[in-house]
Amino acid sequence: MVDGGRTVTRYPPGTRKAHQTFCENDKWTLVRDATGGVVGHHITMELHLPDGRVMRTRISRPADNTDYGPKLWCQILKEQLHVTEAEFWDCAKNGVRPERTAGTVAIPAKEPIPLGVVEKLLRLVHLTPDEIEAMTPEQAIARLNQFWSENS
Repeated sequence: MVDGGRTVTRYPPGTRKAHQTFCENDKWTLVRDATGGVVGHHITMELHLPDGRVMRTRISRPADNTDYGPKLWCQILKEQLHVTEAEFWDCAKNGVRPERTAGTVAIPAKEPIPLGVVEKLLRLVHLTPDEIEAMTPEQAIARLNQFWSENS
């Protein structure tokens, strides 16, 4: 059902707190919680699957009841958690872990951007964490080089 251009579901909007509860119930492990650091706004969680694949998700700090926007929420469910809304809420509310079988979760291989580059893009170029996350390492370095060439 669509209401004013927004898809209405029987599920509540996704929140940071529900995202963290899901990860705890689904046995994800904390990778990074860099309070006060350059990436202090994200809590990074990781789930190792039996077939050797590793999934990662980031929860914006603080992990509170702030709603995610509908577009971002759909992206988190699909690309990071690899679950449906029903599976998500069943795990977050009832502790029922989603069933993941070999071959059902496509994990894109993404090379990380060097931390020094991320720090400079945040501090000097004033990009948002989401803008940086969408970049490849090559794009991030090119954007930083562009900044330096325009501002020298």
